[in-house]
Amino acid sequence: MRRTLGRSGIEVSAVGVGCWAIGGPLHAGTEQFGWGLVDDDESIAMLRRAHELGATFFDTASNYGAGHSEMVLGRALGTHRDDVVIATKWGYTFDETTREAGPEDDSVAYLRSSLDDSLRRLATDYIDLYQFHLGGAPIPVAMDLIATLDEQVTAGKIRSYGWSTDDPERAEAFVKAGADCTAIQHDHSVLHDAAEIVAVCEAHDQASIARGPLAMGLLSGKYHDGRSVGDQDVRSQSYDWMTYFTDGSGSQEFLARIDAVRDVLTSGGRTLAQGALGWLLARSPSTIPIPGCRTVAHAEENLGAISYGPLSEGEFRQVEDLLRN
Repeated sequence: MRRTLGRSGIEVSAVGVGCWAIGGPLHAGTEQFGWGLVDDDESIAMLRRAHELGATFFDTASNYGAGHSEMVLGRALGTHRDDVVIATKWGYTFDETTREAGPEDDSVAYLRSSLDDSLRRLATDYIDLYQFHLGGAPIPVAMDLIATLDEQVTAGKIRSYGWSTDDPERAEAFVKAGADCTAIQHDHSVLHDAAEIVAVCEAHDQASIARGPLAMGLLSGKYHDGRSVGDQDVRSQSYDWMTYFTDGSGSQEFLARIDAVRDVLTSGGRTLAQGALGWLLARSPSTIPIPGCRTVAHAEENLGAISYGPLSEGEFRQVEDLLRN
């Protein structure tokens, strides 16, 4: 099962692989922005297994693990470079050596230098989708980046570009102005239907890349027992946008919503995660979920959603009736 990456015409697997977690720690003082310690050998085995199972779309960012995610992805898939589509992002500064997060940088100069650094870490000479990572940047600032992005397309360093933003107004302005803009990445799951962003993507032939399709792991079903994540895990933090977890444990409000639709999502033999991905596949033909994976087992479960395909029309309606009516 494949989907098209917006107006670029690039074909990708209907379910991709999110690579934030395999980056490992990233911090700013006591604040955590990674998912804790990782085993690179396990990460590489996971990425290769995902590819064996049909995944061709891999999404990362320059600052995931202070560049470590990109390096691991490059090591894992280097020999398969022409068979995969790699997306990465820029906008957040960091120190590769100390793994210390720095301030945002929306300048043209940082776009250029960050792109070259990403190419080095990924061990490739082109990136398929290059995404602006600062979702709250002012629209005029984003508009000023488009000419340079177009230059990078012409130079062959990138094939297309996009913006990771949850704001429909920002998304629409960017896709209208950028001839080679082909995707908007945004928070989207069965627990949070980003209807306005999806509408923008459908209207302007953009891929709707679903970030957080499993609600940062809550839709795995593993957090109903009250377990907590580790201190170095971003989900232990009290950021305003950390809605699915509270003090490192699953939000009771969202766990209750999951229970309300569990039977529908797990019908036909699907796991809860596979049903949540099936909902996204049914939501729009533009939607491409990128569930994060850390282990081979994660990859096998998430990519297994492809064989089940989208929820049926009836199943999709049931979920909507239970959650939003």
